[in-house]
Amino acid sequence: MNKEKKLSANNPSGFVDRYGKELALKANLIAKIEENFLKFGFSKLETPSFEISENIGKFLPDEDRPSSGVFGFQEENNSWISLRYDLTAPLARYVSQNYLNISNPFKRYQIGNVWRNEKPGPGRFREFTQADCDIVGSSNSLADAEMCNLLADTLYFCGLEKNQYQIKLSNRKLIQGLIENLKISESKQQLTVLRAIDKLDRVGTDGVKQLLTTGREDKSGDKTIGANLSDNQAEAIVSFINIKSLDEIRSAIPNKLVEDGIDELNKVLDGISYSSNFDQIIFSPEVIRGLEYYDGPIFEANLTFKVKNQKNQEVEFGSVGGGGRYNSLVSRFKKVDLSATGVSIGLDRLLYALVQLNKIEVKNNSPIIICVLDEKYLSNYYELLSKLRNQNIRSEVYLGDSGLKSQLKYADKRSSPAVILCGDDEFKNNKITIKKLVPNFEETSRNLSREEWKKSENTQITFDKENLIDEIKKLI
Repeated sequence: MNKEKKLSANNPSGFVDRYGKELALKANLIAKIEENFLKFGFSKLETPSFEISENIGKFLPDEDRPSSGVFGFQEENNSWISLRYDLTAPLARYVSQNYLNISNPFKRYQIGNVWRNEKPGPGRFREFTQADCDIVGSSNSLADAEMCNLLADTLYFCGLEKNQYQIKLSNRKLIQGLIENLKISESKQQLTVLRAIDKLDRVGTDGVKQLLTTGREDKSGDKTIGANLSDNQAEAIVSFINIKSLDEIRSAIPNKLVEDGIDELNKVLDGISYSSNFDQIIFSPEVIRGLEYYDGPIFEANLTFKVKNQKNQEVEFGSVGGGGRYNSLVSRFKKVDLSATGVSIGLDRLLYALVQLNKIEVKNNSPIIICVLDEKYLSNYYELLSKLRNQNIRSEVYLGDSGLKSQLKYADKRSSPAVILCGDDEFKNNKITIKKLVPNFEETSRNLSREEWKKSENTQITFDKENLIDEIKKLI
């Protein structure tokens, strides 16, 4: 007789489970981001997780992987639908579909999950949450400045100090002008150049040089095909990404596209100067942004401090968000042609950094547990439960099959602030006994360890039943 094969309880690579406190922290962060988006005058939009594949296109930086970085599914009629890989491409479809009924400019924000069929790595997942804001229907440089201000302001509002992040600003036209001067005319080669520069923070200058020329092999043995540029062409691009000022760019690269790009950036900087975020913005030509649809000013938010990875090693964390101008994405649809600019924040990456800084906290949302000491008192336990829930106090009667020791262990694993212990003596004398499982502020200040505190005399109290709500509220 063949033994039944047991399934392996593992997640697919690049996908993670989230539970409890981690989700509470994430919800807290989403609430802060959403509050700031609303403060800047944006309205909320939701779009489906799936889009018709040809409608969202494919503008991802990782072209050489299967399915071109997108999770796609063929339907019975042989048409294809795809999980959205960002929130901007669905926005373009929505605006084209509804442009007669929405404001112009159209200011929307959206927070939701996206999926990318790319190689996962530390802090990089194949399903993650993005928080986006976009202004569609304006070519005014003030709109680009507003996006930079929004990004800087949101990071500050979420708890970062201003010396803990920078907004790096550039323009796609600068590198496009250089590519034109270097006579790199083949479109695929141009895209490979852009992707190589975009990987600077991950592979370093030497890695970029390899990607611009013969290609690069990473530690896992994966090979990335290079752009096959000459050494002189590669050197010119590396020199470009190290330039620190717009004036130096202007003198180093005589080109009409470059001139236009510099003029646009100066207008954006003028717009940013009206806010308190001007010192957070620096010009940095290394900013490319991996998505192909950007064609004007681009920007990226980078943390200025190191974080610890899963191996407890300090590493550069890099970008937590960015965006830019895309003037051709909406025009892919027949009905309308609108300029647009937007910003996207990688919520999971930002959360990872904020948690390490202890910059985001949540209160304990775990319930009070009413232990079942004797089933003959079930009606009494449910009476207590009703009193608690009627006061909006999170609570539950223990629903398992175990004795008191396991019930206390259950409450401890749930991080419950307290358990209610009522048996013969309590019900006979109209009393309530509470065992506290989490110390309050006053008790925490005594610097006792959790085990020492648990053994102290303050962890269990008995009081009159009529005082139940008042005593519980002291704990939560």
